[in-house]
Amino acid sequence: MDRTSLLERGLLARAVAVLGLFMLVAPLLLLFSSRSAHALELCLPKADESACIAGTMGSRTDPIADVDVILTKPDGSSETQTTAEDGKFSFTVTEPGDYLVGVDPDTLPKGSELRPPANTALEGPDGALKVNGVTLGKSYAATLTVRAAGFDDSTSKLDEFLQSAVNGIRLGLLLALASIGLSLIYGTTGLSNFAHAEQVTLGGMVGYGLVNVAGLPLLIGGIGVVLICAASGYAQDRVIWQPLRRRGLGLTQLMIVTIGLSLAMQYAFQFFVGAATKRVVVDNATVRTFGPVLITDRSLAAMGISIVVLLAVGYGLLRTRIGRATRAVSDNPALAQASGIDTDKVIRLVWTLAMGLAGLSGILYALVVNGIKWDTGLQILLLLFASVTLGGLGTAFGALLGSLVIGLVVELSPLVIPGDFKYAAALLILILLLLVRPQGLLGRAQRVG
Repeated sequence: MDRTSLLERGLLARAVAVLGLFMLVAPLLLLFSSRSAHALELCLPKADESACIAGTMGSRTDPIADVDVILTKPDGSSETQTTAEDGKFSFTVTEPGDYLVGVDPDTLPKGSELRPPANTALEGPDGALKVNGVTLGKSYAATLTVRAAGFDDSTSKLDEFLQSAVNGIRLGLLLALASIGLSLIYGTTGLSNFAHAEQVTLGGMVGYGLVNVAGLPLLIGGIGVVLICAASGYAQDRVIWQPLRRRGLGLTQLMIVTIGLSLAMQYAFQFFVGAATKRVVVDNATVRTFGPVLITDRSLAAMGISIVVLLAVGYGLLRTRIGRATRAVSDNPALAQASGIDTDKVIRLVWTLAMGLAGLSGILYALVVNGIKWDTGLQILLLLFASVTLGGLGTAFGALLGSLVIGLVVELSPLVIPGDFKYAAALLILILLLLVRPQGLLGRAQRVG
């Protein structure tokens, strides 16, 4: 084979190789050119020259492509850009001022519409988004989402009433656990314990320590909370209240001691645990739906436990010997002592039971509201006193009824007045009822003078 033939064969082989390489690369080049044609031009703001208004149509998980986004400028002119495959759009603006970002509704997916911003101050015509106060040298986010056409997220007044009523019963049951103990203490000793609400906080804090820090199961931790808080009530009576009673201190002096104890416990919580909200259970609760009412499993469990415990306390007060002795001391301590009842033991038992119930209320409250803080007791103190006073001072069953009324008023009042006034509404109901019935709902009328 001569040299010319070899050269021709070499050229042919090179031509075939180049053609094969071109056929391999051509699809990649075509794909790259296609993506480049639809790629979003990156916008970088420049100081004193330009700003960027960029965003996503839809969401990261569900972007919407081929939607015409319209930017209306301060001078009234507009600029249109079609969203890319990832739903992104970006405008470069050279003038400061207020801009409006909207869409051409004809380019939206069929059967959908632009969802208005959650903040009405940022809502423009047809659900467009206002971008106010644009200054050069900065970037501004403008996220646009869509929803089904004709979507209605409003709820009826009846549905709102039912949801609020369930929330009110839940709050009332939790308040009742604490207020019954507060009422029993007042009935047996005549003392208004301003530190009682801090026992509710103590229950939540101990629950946080046992469940989150020590890693105990929730049920075991809850039992531990009740036992520890009950023991603290026993210790309080033996160390503080019994010696002060024997020294003959008046009720006003004892009440001042409870205020000092309340402040001491609040700052002890803040010092040892911190000011942040502490969650007993970190996992998200499961939500159950009963018609228009939404409620979590934890709330259902808390309400069930509260009902069982309250029934047990009522049975104990009505059907047991110690319960009858407690009611006797509450009615007339001197006569009860003359009848052979050891009033000191009864009062100590009342303190122990009251603090255990307050601790149970605290851990259940922490589960329902997703946390407990050092000042939680301070926030519910007036509600506890309102419940006891509304139901009738010194009556356990009156405290239960008063707690349910206060809980319902607190949760239902935002339907007619601003939510910030819901606690004030509960106290207003208390004042109005006392003007008509000074002894409370279940209290006994007493002659004065």
